[in-house]
Amino acid sequence: MNSTTLARDIVRQLIENGISDFVLSPGSRNAPLSIALHEAEQAGLINLFVRIDERGAAFFALGLSKASDSYVAVICTSGTAAANFHPATLEAYHSANKLLVITADRPAHLRRTGANQTTLQVGLLEPVPTIDISASVSISKLLFSGPIHLNIQFGEPLLSDDRTGWLAGWAPHTKEYPKSEAHELFYPEARGVLVIGHDRAGFAADALSLFAQNLGWPIIAEDPLSFPTCVAHAALILSDREIRKTLKPDQIVVVGRPTLSRSIAALIQECDQLIIVDPRARTVDTERSASQIFNKIPDGQVNPDLHWLKLWRGIAKQAESSLHLAWSEQSAVSTISANIPIGAALFVGSSRPVRDIEAFAKPRSGVDTFANRGLAGIDGNISCAFGIAEKYERSYAIMGDITFLHDISAMVNPTAANLTVFVIDNNGGGIFSTLEQAGVDGFDKLFGTPHNMDLERVIHGFGGLVSKVKTDSDLLHILRHEAKGLNFVVVEVPDRTTNAAVLKETTQSLVSALRIGSNLA
Repeated sequence: MNSTTLARDIVRQLIENGISDFVLSPGSRNAPLSIALHEAEQAGLINLFVRIDERGAAFFALGLSKASDSYVAVICTSGTAAANFHPATLEAYHSANKLLVITADRPAHLRRTGANQTTLQVGLLEPVPTIDISASVSISKLLFSGPIHLNIQFGEPLLSDDRTGWLAGWAPHTKEYPKSEAHELFYPEARGVLVIGHDRAGFAADALSLFAQNLGWPIIAEDPLSFPTCVAHAALILSDREIRKTLKPDQIVVVGRPTLSRSIAALIQECDQLIIVDPRARTVDTERSASQIFNKIPDGQVNPDLHWLKLWRGIAKQAESSLHLAWSEQSAVSTISANIPIGAALFVGSSRPVRDIEAFAKPRSGVDTFANRGLAGIDGNISCAFGIAEKYERSYAIMGDITFLHDISAMVNPTAANLTVFVIDNNGGGIFSTLEQAGVDGFDKLFGTPHNMDLERVIHGFGGLVSKVKTDSDLLHILRHEAKGLNFVVVEVPDRTTNAAVLKETTQSLVSALRIGSNLA
């Protein structure tokens, strides 16, 4: 089978299997696929996005996949181009996202011969499995749920003179992936807590809300913007050992993988009976241990201890009334998350912003939130936000300045969607000022990494629209008078050392108020 015929066969099968979004990085060895995809786009069968940087292209495709919950294909040429897909592929693997990675390759007989731009691409993206293809295969048997890598051998000539209408009469299809129904039972205790990780283990927020309603337990959610009845500021409340001891449950059900707060991790570790609900425990996180592990949302109803609920609600209510924030990273994130309009999407960058939303944002609903919590990297965050924005009428993103600069090449191919990106500018890696290494010799060089850049000028240099805010009222003005298209907002906050001190002081003040109010002082 010549390269043109093989490329057309693959593209046609992908369309048959309901894949409509394709992200392409230009190259020579993948030319047969590039041309076939262009012809499919011209026929109105697919959406084709071109991104010149393979790493950003893969994260852009990941964003499309997250927002659509469908397979999205990302395609590149051979050699180092393929290796640049690895970060996004790992994130997709640990998040169980539907990412179809397609790498072009030389024919197998050229491997290990010193042939130009040829390396060992089979297994290059482990632990994601590689399907090495030199002839037609059945694509439908390869698409299951998580990411997959197709490595396609294209021999020369890469192009042919065949101009037949190979797409005549074809139409796009929609493929439905089966959803697991709950047929498993567990026996909940009267005093229990439901902890929901940020990615929800892939479950819909509505399904988990119903599960929570049946339990009647207190809910701790790393994403409080998806669960309006969850305990506000739980990460702060539980930071005190005495309060944690007072609120200790007999049983905890964890949905997904909580990764943000040490205080919530401590509550889980100190509980005698742990139940995990996460399909990845069967395939990705096979070494997780608990009293019970479910791959689906189990059935279970309980008559909760009313005194127990009253205790939790009382402390939670007092925390909401006792928390006061001056202008800071935390107040900025809280203001943004509270004022995003209903129906919009929000991508939250790794490091501090996602933790600040967990700890300081008020619970609400009406926002579809996304974050790269599979491996929690700061790479590709702009690209991922761009991909998500393609699927929404209005989108937002919050990320730190180092995260923003790490993926600055994404600005070469900006989205045309309505997206506002808030960049928290504290001139460096702010999270490290809140960790154990704060203040060690050489801290700024090793961890703080000040960039000393004028982010407004950087964004202007890429032709972006940008404004700067220094107060919560400035933020509210931006949120209430948004322009269409892509906009950046540089959020200038106190320096990293000051913010770390304020964060510590705010937490201690809240805990002190709670201990006095609960007679624990």
